[in-house]
Amino acid sequence: MSAAATSDDAPARPSRWSGIVPALCWLRGYKPAWFRADLVAGITLAAYLLPAGLGDASLANLPPEAGLYACLFGGLVFWLFCSSRHTTITVTSAISLLTGASLGGIAGGDTSRFSALAAGTAVLVACIAFIAWLVKAGSIVNFISESVMVGFKCGVALFLASTQLPKLFGIHGAHGNFWKNSGNFLAHLHDTNLTSLTIGGVASVALVLGKIFLKNKPVALLVVVGGILASGWLGLEARGVKLLGEVPQGLPVLGLPAIHWADWDELLPLAFACFLLGAVETAAIGRMFTAKHGGRLDANQEFLALAASNLAVGLGRGFPVSGGMSQSLVNEGAGARTPLSGAFAAGIILVVVLFFSHLLAALPQPVLAAVVLVAVAGLFKVSALKHCCDSRCVRTGPAARCDDRRDHVAGIVDPACIATARRFSRTHPRYAAFLRSRTASG
Repeated sequence: MSAAATSDDAPARPSRWSGIVPALCWLRGYKPAWFRADLVAGITLAAYLLPAGLGDASLANLPPEAGLYACLFGGLVFWLFCSSRHTTITVTSAISLLTGASLGGIAGGDTSRFSALAAGTAVLVACIAFIAWLVKAGSIVNFISESVMVGFKCGVALFLASTQLPKLFGIHGAHGNFWKNSGNFLAHLHDTNLTSLTIGGVASVALVLGKIFLKNKPVALLVVVGGILASGWLGLEARGVKLLGEVPQGLPVLGLPAIHWADWDELLPLAFACFLLGAVETAAIGRMFTAKHGGRLDANQEFLALAASNLAVGLGRGFPVSGGMSQSLVNEGAGARTPLSGAFAAGIILVVVLFFSHLLAALPQPVLAAVVLVAVAGLFKVSALKHCCDSRCVRTGPAARCDDRRDHVAGIVDPACIATARRFSRTHPRYAAFLRSRTASG
């Protein structure tokens, strides 16, 4: 049963289908007084999702409309199946970067094929999540080491910086690894377009100040709107500032992406990685809100929600989505009472896609780069890295130290492995003896 259904705020009788579609349960107990709160939260959330969709589509090397489609179709479905009333489905920086970096070689430079492969990846993520729901594999998210996630997210943040800084400075960027991108940026620093740097710098300062003084306010949307207005008033394109370009108006043709059968096999490793990232993030968000507001989180139900939303995204020409931490916090802070706020946000994005997407063409690329850079800055957590570096080996007790690099790695990995085994032994007693012999002989 969902957290929304079991909390004091949303009492409702359980139904036969509540384990599959929790919304059928909590909607019966929906109070009219909640409508205004959910609507306001949905409007606020949409203001965050629109810039996120544009920015993360850029990270995935996809056209801007792909990010809008992902937020739109994911949001239209996720609220029906999720068990956490505040969790928001969205595109994320980590999955977007992973998608963009992995599909380049497979697509072979064909942009239409690239988009089809990204949509196919979302369909595969949906299949994997659905299988995980069927076998009730909700506990697998506990088997992924926090150290691994910290390292991955820090690496993502550094790589993202190497791809977005050239756009901020108005420099032609390279397409390679972190070192190649950074080398290209430093080598062409003298080619900086001062107008681009000024526009991007102002946007960055505004976003940072907004994070400090205007928490849970749609500062990113205001910055995007300001960038579009400045583009017209100041004639930025004539000054050498690159703009976002045409964004198609209207909905895409729904259906399975047109890719070869052999491509599905090549996409499977990427899809599995996207699923793991999405599952861990979504479960962590749900646990956080459950601890804060009470109720019960069903990790298996979150798998079904991920499956349904990624299937809708794949059929709607988007790319893989998952729960987003910052967007979910915005949703909660705006006063959402039920998951219906996510449906309202998707409805607003639908209106933008149908009638106003052409206005996004004048958005300066440096402004979009600033939105992305400030958003991913939270991935690079120095305190978490320091904690990993200060870890100690536990083979012979807490006093053991890691005296060289190899032992330091063991000090991070081995405790995670032993902790995982201990969790496993609680539900499988026959492995307890093996665990005791392993820790005793270490």
